[in-house]
Amino acid sequence: MTEGRHRAKAGAEGAVAATIAKRLRQLIAQKGHSFERLAELSGIDPAELLRIEEGAVTPTINHLWRIANALGIPFGSLVASTGRRDVLVVRNNQRQSVTSHDGNFKTRPLFPYDSARPVEFYEIEIAPGHRHHVEAHAPGTKENLVVANGSLEVTVGREAAQTLMAGDAIDFLADVPHSYRNLHSEPVVAYLVISYEPDARKDAF
Repeated sequence: MTEGRHRAKAGAEGAVAATIAKRLRQLIAQKGHSFERLAELSGIDPAELLRIEEGAVTPTINHLWRIANALGIPFGSLVASTGRRDVLVVRNNQRQSVTSHDGNFKTRPLFPYDSARPVEFYEIEIAPGHRHHVEAHAPGTKENLVVANGSLEVTVGREAAQTLMAGDAIDFLADVPHSYRNLHSEPVVAYLVISYEPDARKDAF
């Protein structure tokens, strides 16, 4: 990777960390509850949570889902800026992705979260042979996924695993634990839509 690309990547990661930190502070203030209570509900170490709130680190996907579930909010509301524009272009060379702790699962928001439309759209990338486990989302949450390349195994709750090839799509209720496994020798790219029930996100405090 060239020096320029290193700088671009570092800049994108810094922007993601800053956006999440700002949104987290706003959401904690809106809820009117303590930082300590959030740490308790999310199961995240208070020192690590403080670093996220300060923008000192970019949280992993696992951290963000724990925080979202603890606050009773959609995942996308943590990674969305508050600015609104009539036209928004998301440049491929200005990616603002969030990864799992091991770096084998990456997700990139393709449009900002909008509370008036409880739907989120992501590009996801999974490393060869990697299985990514996802905790149950809020009741009634649905996921719609289409595979862009490679082959992907999706397991939902106790249902039989489904193998998807490029161009295949799956629709399922995501309020149970589920997982994605890359069956390919190259990274798999898929596009994921998450939709929430209007009243699914409750105040967890």
